[in-house]
Amino acid sequence: MWLATVANRDWPSKPGLTAAAQRAELLGHLDTAVERRLNAVIFQVRPTADALWPSPHEPWAQCLTGVQGKDPGWDPLGTAVEEAHARGLELHAWFNPYRVANHTDPARLVASHPARVHPDWVVPYGGKLYYNPGLPEVRAFVQDAMLDAVKKYAVDAVHWDDYFYPYPVAGQSFDDDAAYAAHGGQYPDRAAWRRDNIDRLVRETAARIKEARPAAKFGISPFGVWRNAATDPLGSDTRGGVQTYDDLHADTRKWVRENWIDYICPQLYWNIGFAAADYAKLVPWWASVAEGTGTKLYVGEALYKAGDPAQPTAWQDPAELSKHLTLAAGHPQVGGHVFFSAKEVAADRIGAMARVVADHYRQPTEPAR
Repeated sequence: MWLATVANRDWPSKPGLTAAAQRAELLGHLDTAVERRLNAVIFQVRPTADALWPSPHEPWAQCLTGVQGKDPGWDPLGTAVEEAHARGLELHAWFNPYRVANHTDPARLVASHPARVHPDWVVPYGGKLYYNPGLPEVRAFVQDAMLDAVKKYAVDAVHWDDYFYPYPVAGQSFDDDAAYAAHGGQYPDRAAWRRDNIDRLVRETAARIKEARPAAKFGISPFGVWRNAATDPLGSDTRGGVQTYDDLHADTRKWVRENWIDYICPQLYWNIGFAAADYAKLVPWWASVAEGTGTKLYVGEALYKAGDPAQPTAWQDPAELSKHLTLAAGHPQVGGHVFFSAKEVAADRIGAMARVVADHYRQPTEPAR
C-alpha cells in the first residue's frame, strides 16, 4: 500500500502531533499492512521538496510539525525502515522529484529552502511551485537529495509517483523558455527536449541507486495511459485525457522496454468497463509492454474510489477490486498490486479491501524480493 504524507493525506493524521503520537500512528499503518496480508509499504518521504529524515539538503517536512524546517524530534524514515523490516514488510521510499509546494508563494517556504536560495530553479505553474527539470543543476540536486536517504537507510526500493512535468492546466504554459534556449538546441522540438530531461533523470538515478545500495530496487508508478492508440499505434485502446508521453513528457513505455527501472506500477485507477480507460484493456496492454523486459509489473489500484458516492456505479460494488485481481491473475507478467492508500486500507469503507484479502490473500504474501 501507499502511505502518503503530502498534505497529511494518510499520515500524520494532522501536523503538530507529539513525536510519540506520530510514531504510534506510523506503526499502526504498518500493523494494518500486516493484518491485510500485504508485503510492502510505499512511504512518501519527500512530499514537497522537504524530508522525513534529517537531510543535509532539504528542510524537515511541514506535514510533521506544521512548520517546515522544524525538527520533529525523531526520525520517521529510519523508524519506518526498522519497524517495517521487523514485521516482514518491505519499505519503499517514495520521493517526488520536482514538486516544491502546493502554492505559488516562495515566502511561505522556510528561508533556507533550496527553492528560495535558488529562485532561478523554480517555475510557478497551475497554482504550485516546481523545480525546472530542464536545468542540469536541478537534476543533479534532486538526485543528491533523494540519494542521501538511500545511502543512510536500508530501503528496499526508491519509488516515484506520476509527477514529472506537471499535469496540463488549461490556458497556462510551463515557463521553461530560458532553460530551453540554453540547453535545447540539439533537439527537434521542446517536447523531445523535455522527454530527454526526464529520461536522463531516470537513467542517472537508476545508476546512482545501484552504486549506493545495490540491493535496492527502483520503481515508478506513472499515470496509467502512456499514449492512446489513436495517437500512436503502439498505444493502448484508451481515448481522451492525459497521455504521459505527450503531457507529462514521461516516456514510461521506453523505461520498461529498455529495462531502465526494476518495476513499473501504472496507476490503473479505472473500473472494468470504463469507456475512456478500461481496466480490462489496460492490464493486457501493460503486460505486453513488460513481457520479456526484466522490468516487473505491479498494478496500482484505486481503493480510495471504492464506496465513494461521487464515483461510477462499479465502485459501489465491494467486489470490483477483487475482480481486478482475478482479471490480472490471467496475465503472468502482473506480479502484484499496490493499493491507494493507507487510510482506505485501514478504513475499508465498503469492505472492498476485506474482499480482496478474503479472495486473494488467504496466506500472508511472500516478500516481493
